[in-house]
Amino acid sequence: MPATRPLTLITGASAGIGAAFARDLAARGHDLVLTARRTDRLEALAQELRARHPCAITVLTADLGQPGAIPVLCGELMSRGLAVDWLINNAGYGVPGTFEAVDWPVHEAFMRVLMTAPTELAWRLLPGMRERGYGRIINVASLAGHVPGSAGHTLYAASKAYLIKFSQSLALENRHLGVHVCALCPGFTWSEFHDVTGTRTLMNALPGFMWQTAEAVVREGHDAVERGVVVHVTGRVNRFIKALMKVLPDPFTLWLSARESKRYRALEGM
Repeated sequence: MPATRPLTLITGASAGIGAAFARDLAARGHDLVLTARRTDRLEALAQELRARHPCAITVLTADLGQPGAIPVLCGELMSRGLAVDWLINNAGYGVPGTFEAVDWPVHEAFMRVLMTAPTELAWRLLPGMRERGYGRIINVASLAGHVPGSAGHTLYAASKAYLIKFSQSLALENRHLGVHVCALCPGFTWSEFHDVTGTRTLMNALPGFMWQTAEAVVREGHDAVERGVVVHVTGRVNRFIKALMKVLPDPFTLWLSARESKRYRALEGM
């Protein structure tokens, strides 16, 4: 552990899993850098946490879908003398619709947020962690990265699969230097994610045992990265689904994916 309070940078910190990470780590004695697009939500969270814990919190508003956002963000960290010990790459969202039905700039921004931003942040912050001999990187992936892609939300599973493989390689390269890297793979999590993607009606039809709270996901993620677990799927149901996908024939899993994709397309009017 660092000699002083660890400093954690959380992307997508304004809601859901990101906000839950902020609350959990502030309670564990971390100082925080919170970043997302919605300044008002970040400031409200920072005020809440300062009232509860003796932690230093820096709010840096950023749109990671914009070119050049990461160098600007890291420049702010450097100008303030903030050395990041924990990086939580959590920012993400879904893009409804089939691949050709979505304008290219929307796809491009999505890939910047889900793939380029976490990769560049790791690249820029990792040298300091290696030099200090301590660091933790959690890339919030998804169970979707372990199962066949769907028709619609075309790039989502692909981006999460990328984060899983990226985390594995990064972990192997740095574990001997005191830097742990974990791809955290939750399944269905109670948050505003499905409200934003317009799939709340479908999600509400799923049985309760398939869902986890953001707080439960965060607790598992914290424990996994500290233990040096490289890929962690949260919840017993999700781990069962991952194991099942490994043993079922590919044509059958693709058929299942196609069947479920039709349900999404019916709801989204695709």
